[in-house]
Amino acid sequence: MGTTLVHVISALLLVASVNIQGIEGTVGVNYGTVADNLPPPAEVAHFLLENTIINRVRLFDANPEILEAFAHTGIAITLTVPNNEIPQLTNLSFAQQWVTANITPHFPATNIVRILVGNEVISSASKLLITSLVPAMQTLHTALVAESLDHRIKVSTPHSLGILSSSSPPSSGEFRQGYDTHVLKPLLSFLRATDSPFLVNPYPFFGCSAETLDYALFRPNSGAFDDDTKFTYTNMLDGQLDAVFSALKLLDFSDLEIVIAETGWPSKGDAGQVGVDADTAAEYNRKLMQHVTSGVGTPLMPNRTFETYIFALFNEDLKPGPTCERNFGLFQPDMTPVYDIGILRPTAKANFPSYPTPQAVPVNPSPIPASGAKRWCLPKTGAKEDTLQKNLDYVCGLGMDCKPIQEGGACYLPNTVRGHAAYAMNAYYQATGRNDYACDFGGTGAITKLDPSYGSCKY
Repeated sequence: MGTTLVHVISALLLVASVNIQGIEGTVGVNYGTVADNLPPPAEVAHFLLENTIINRVRLFDANPEILEAFAHTGIAITLTVPNNEIPQLTNLSFAQQWVTANITPHFPATNIVRILVGNEVISSASKLLITSLVPAMQTLHTALVAESLDHRIKVSTPHSLGILSSSSPPSSGEFRQGYDTHVLKPLLSFLRATDSPFLVNPYPFFGCSAETLDYALFRPNSGAFDDDTKFTYTNMLDGQLDAVFSALKLLDFSDLEIVIAETGWPSKGDAGQVGVDADTAAEYNRKLMQHVTSGVGTPLMPNRTFETYIFALFNEDLKPGPTCERNFGLFQPDMTPVYDIGILRPTAKANFPSYPTPQAVPVNPSPIPASGAKRWCLPKTGAKEDTLQKNLDYVCGLGMDCKPIQEGGACYLPNTVRGHAAYAMNAYYQATGRNDYACDFGGTGAITKLDPSYGSCKY
């Protein structure tokens, strides 16, 4: 596990570079595998950890090889129960077996944070799947409770915008009649009771035309005015999210967190399609990252960030449908970038000098701290785990506040010796006046000017 947490911290630091004034949001990626030319999962996990700032990955199944590949990386994994298994999952015995087979062998080495029951089930038009959805979610949660995993692993399900009967203007957002009371209300009650988010798959790409391309791409445009709220919308994503919010509010569930489970833009399409090229895809995804992490929120949900998963990690050559379906990837199967959206670590960029960088969306360089800026103390790369454990025991034994790295604390995850030692060593360094010698720890500490804080964990 040697250098794992250092790399995770580096990734988290770089995520902060796409934020505005330090407001944190989380951007992940959908790792689809409908292809016959993808690299082995172990190479993918290593690549994401070593070369990108991605710290969250969504899977469309529970592939054990992939789950094993992400062990000890700290990358947060969301996995999926395939739609065809949903009816069986309503049986508690099956749910328990599913957890035993798919979660227990990998957790906590693999940082599994969420299980999705199916994908876009309510839009499937399958009565069996739709009626089984909420009971399956409840039963799976019960199986997690039995293993004391329910506080660490949440259960939800993603929805297409097809669940809305109205979405324009955003204030008119409403769930489809029939589903609202019989399916969605129990589903939303379950999410609230288990402190789980409501997941949606908004795609401005599929909702735009030549006339609304600028609106979909966060470009300057005349906007869309909502007569009811008097808000003017300047981008389509905000309109889609607020339509979902309005529908939730209509059923008295406006308190639920909304997570963007999928969104993206293809780099290639069929003849005649507007705005389908690598530059445009890069523009959408870069501006998407900036927007969801900015803390600006939407007109109806101001001052929020949104956990967001870009679709997709790779171009997938076996996906059916039009050409665009096979070209949503950020990377080619050989892991060369299709285009630049700022997720490659600076050291990795040197390995890919020829990938296209769109001029329309310049990269904002990370600010260089002034000499008097705050500094932090972290374990050196290669520091041995037993030595770091001694550092951890020493600092906490002095009476320093180690509650954040105890179970349930803001810095408990990733639950590794290196991660906890990093927090403790820095706490000691800060408390003793940030003198260089206070970060020595027998030659295992190093000073950095980059804030290693992440999520609610503040260093």
